[in-house]
Amino acid sequence: MSTLLRPSPLAESWLAEAMARCAIGPARADRLAQGLAKRYRERWRHYHTLDHVVTMFSLAARHRDALADPAAFALAIWYHDAVYRPRRSDNEARSAELLIKDCSPEATADPLVVPAMAPSVATASRLILATAGHQAPEDLPDGPLFLDIDLAILGAPAEAYRHYADQIRLEFRWVPGALYRIKRAEVLQRFLDRPRIFQTAEFAGLEGPARRNLAAEIASYR
Repeated sequence: MSTLLRPSPLAESWLAEAMARCAIGPARADRLAQGLAKRYRERWRHYHTLDHVVTMFSLAARHRDALADPAAFALAIWYHDAVYRPRRSDNEARSAELLIKDCSPEATADPLVVPAMAPSVATASRLILATAGHQAPEDLPDGPLFLDIDLAILGAPAEAYRHYADQIRLEFRWVPGALYRIKRAEVLQRFLDRPRIFQTAEFAGLEGPARRNLAAEIASYR
């Protein structure tokens, strides 16, 4: 696979292994990765970029041995923001659909034979769909960790969090300031209203910093 995720060779090798496990050959995997990289470089993206993908892989690598399905986890990281249009509300569903389309088995010579989808692809699609409400179904073992990794920026040091908030504002720069402040505060408040933002013991230490960051951003809009 070409060096699309440099400087993260671990992320590249993990993704290549996931593709191979789903019976996707190197040439096809490279084509898919090239297409995805192009998506993550779309001009309206400021936070939902390849940097976010690389960060998620870096965090996930620390917990890889504990994952029920590392291949599904890798595919979900790579595809979870593959479709990202700030003006739409169905990005997660469309990203999951793209994953299934890209990673479905190729047709066989026999038209009566329908190749089965790799279990890791099905699991990855469910992980992606869980990001819509950031709630993991109980029968999705890797769901809580996946969502915590996706939300880890909320518990970042204050300066890094402010940079993230600025990036999100740029992605929604078409929204008038007053309306953005109202809607953004509503989104953040929903996280604060949860008993816990982070669902795993591995990320419990980010709970306090995340709540302080969210409260500070909300206060800045008043």
